[in-house]
Amino acid sequence: MSLRPFVVDPSVMARIRPTEAIDISAIARLHEAAMGQSMWARIGPRFLRALYRALIDDERFLSFVYTESNDVRGFIAGSIDTEQMLKSTLARAWPTLAIAAFPKALHPKILGKLLQTTRYDDTSGGEQMPESLFCSFEPGLRGKRISGHINKVLFDELLAQGHSTVKVTTETTNNGANRQLLSWGFVDAAHFRFYGKEMIRYELDLVECERVEAISRHRSVS
Repeated sequence: MSLRPFVVDPSVMARIRPTEAIDISAIARLHEAAMGQSMWARIGPRFLRALYRALIDDERFLSFVYTESNDVRGFIAGSIDTEQMLKSTLARAWPTLAIAAFPKALHPKILGKLLQTTRYDDTSGGEQMPESLFCSFEPGLRGKRISGHINKVLFDELLAQGHSTVKVTTETTNNGANRQLLSWGFVDAAHFRFYGKEMIRYELDLVECERVEAISRHRSVS
């Protein structure tokens, strides 16, 4: 793998930190703004806040925010084991999540997609591995390499924790995401259909990628 070196801007890195409980409303807003037609976003901001509030205490959840003047303007969220993370979160917080999702989750189209979610790993294929789930920034930050920096922070963290591979799934029509993932050295590992959309599963070898370093910047979960 031969990539152009990733030049780190210390001023950008200084604005990236682990997600905290005080950031929940901000990342829910960013999630909805960037992924308003996604299944979770369509259930509504109240559900997103409840979901992230439950996820943040799970040891498998990894998330970082980008801030300017203490305002959260971007975030990334991933997991070292998405399936087990979601199962544990639902088992622990289902009453709160159910209340937050009512009544939108009962819409036939949304309910059908919620049921499909339990089959995500089987549908996307491949071995279980860490995953980058969501990444969203305010439009004014585009072109400033912020997303590249926060992706590096997540990938560095995964390598520091001993993981050798990370996956990302995206729609085949998401040209911006496809370009960025390929520029990072991700390889097209599989195509599949989910939520009625054509999807791609990308994988990155964290050990071989020259841009990734074993640096931990995340908080530990007590």
